[in-house]
Amino acid sequence: MIPESFIQELLARIDIVDVIERYLPLKKAGANYVACCPFHSEKTPSFSVSPSKQFYHCFGCGAHGSAIGFVMEYSGLGFVEAVEDLAGQIGMQVPQQRPDERRQKAAEAAPLTEFMARAAKYYKEQLKASQKAIDYLKGRGLTGEIAARFGLGYAPDGWQNLAAVFPEYQNKALVDCGLVIEGDAGKRYDRFRDRIMFPILDGRGNVIGFGGRVIGQGEPKYLNSPETPLFEKGRELYGLTQARVAIRDEDCVIVVEGYMDVVALAQHGVGNAVATLGTATTPTHVHKLLRQADRVIFCFDGDNAGRKAAARALEASLEQVADNKTVAFLFLPPEDDPDSYVRAHGADAFRKLARQAMPMTDFLMQELKAGKDLATAEGRSQLVHAAKPLLGRLQAPLLRLQLVKLLAQASSFSQAEIESLCGLPAVVRKAAPARSPRGTPSPIARKLLRLIVQQPGLAARLSADLIPDGHAETEALDALIAAVAEGGLSGEGFGMVLEHFRGTPHEGLISEILGELVEQEFDEESIEAVFADTVERLRQAGIRNEIDALNAKNKSVGLAPEEVRRLQQLLTQKQAVKPATPA
Repeated sequence: MIPESFIQELLARIDIVDVIERYLPLKKAGANYVACCPFHSEKTPSFSVSPSKQFYHCFGCGAHGSAIGFVMEYSGLGFVEAVEDLAGQIGMQVPQQRPDERRQKAAEAAPLTEFMARAAKYYKEQLKASQKAIDYLKGRGLTGEIAARFGLGYAPDGWQNLAAVFPEYQNKALVDCGLVIEGDAGKRYDRFRDRIMFPILDGRGNVIGFGGRVIGQGEPKYLNSPETPLFEKGRELYGLTQARVAIRDEDCVIVVEGYMDVVALAQHGVGNAVATLGTATTPTHVHKLLRQADRVIFCFDGDNAGRKAAARALEASLEQVADNKTVAFLFLPPEDDPDSYVRAHGADAFRKLARQAMPMTDFLMQELKAGKDLATAEGRSQLVHAAKPLLGRLQAPLLRLQLVKLLAQASSFSQAEIESLCGLPAVVRKAAPARSPRGTPSPIARKLLRLIVQQPGLAARLSADLIPDGHAETEALDALIAAVAEGGLSGEGFGMVLEHFRGTPHEGLISEILGELVEQEFDEESIEAVFADTVERLRQAGIRNEIDALNAKNKSVGLAPEEVRRLQQLLTQKQAVKPATPA
């Protein structure tokens, strides 16, 4: 866990305009800055950045957040990685309050990044000097521009070429980052020799690994970096950094199997493709992809190996897909891969195939039915038996319900029988119960929330006893008051407020309110007046409620002497107060 105090200090020291300008060209527009939104396709700028609120908001798609949130969404980084990235930009050191394993891994990875950057630079220089490598890439239809975009390089033939780049060739770090292999008797040699080099980047643009493709014939055709403190194949995707803008424009990402497929598709204008790194698709891959786009298409060869790879991707998707997301499968003709197909038929033909990709539910049913004779009771039983573990892993309730219906049609079981046989929670068919009071919005608490997120110092003047209980707004307001009182929210600005509540039950409500306020300019005098009026309204309401309660008790059982005195005090207070300004 990173301390809350560090997050607040980081947000106080960075400027969201400077952060976002690293990624987008911003244009001054009054008190704010605007740009075309990076999170959806548009021609007229609707993406606004507020220096005073330290907050961004898109009036087109509704995306909004702090500088940390922007880096997370734009670069696909996790919270910790985004904080580290921003802290590094201004020379702040993130406190090392992490689990021991993560801390150890970070320490191991730190010196390796520089080694990988030096190696990538060397390989790029060698590509320029190798006519053989240049001719190979030209023969594959690639231009110098696309080679530069992906940072392609060439590892020359020879056993210790990297010794010219690293005088410290015996350094253990070269083995640790996978550039060098240590053989018997301590002899070392370069891992990559006579291969086209494809640098693999993390979300921050650092080189963390390489894929090397042999020129001409040879095995293995592709050689990948091993697992290192920098590089986990099950977490990374080739080409994601270069594809990010196209993915957002298309709201779709295409997952292929090879580095050359990604580069060839980009060469022909299909820029939203990425590749897994010599390993099967993992749930982490799918989770990362679905954060980038609402539609993920897995593109595989149409042979048996492609079908098996697709089946593994299907299983990896079950626990990650949501009802508002789409996973689909595109199978190319057996004689083609994406590289050969796009070169032979062009980008438009490939895009047309992608639009016709098989939905996940269709592919799942196809796989489940394969090899089963559904004309027999045994075959239909086998179908449901095979579906049981997969249905249990599918987390999207509406999609799961659709699959249950499809299985019921194919197996002659009823929907309820399949739910029972597969151990699924039965679908609720009766009317939903009435909402509890906690779900009822509280206008007065929401109004106070809107005021205090704009001017957190007001929280010190608000007694939580005045606010009606039993509402989500009340609970969020109590948490906000406590945060200010305890010093956990030490500054102003929407970004600070939002980050304080990240990961809490109040995050959604706070984010919604900040989105409502983003168009409004601060006016401290108006906020002060509205706040004072609202508090007075609450105080008057409290007096009236207490008077009503005492009067009711007096009629039923009578009042004790101290309660009679309290009632007289309240009646005097009620007569003394001025009527509150009408809402």
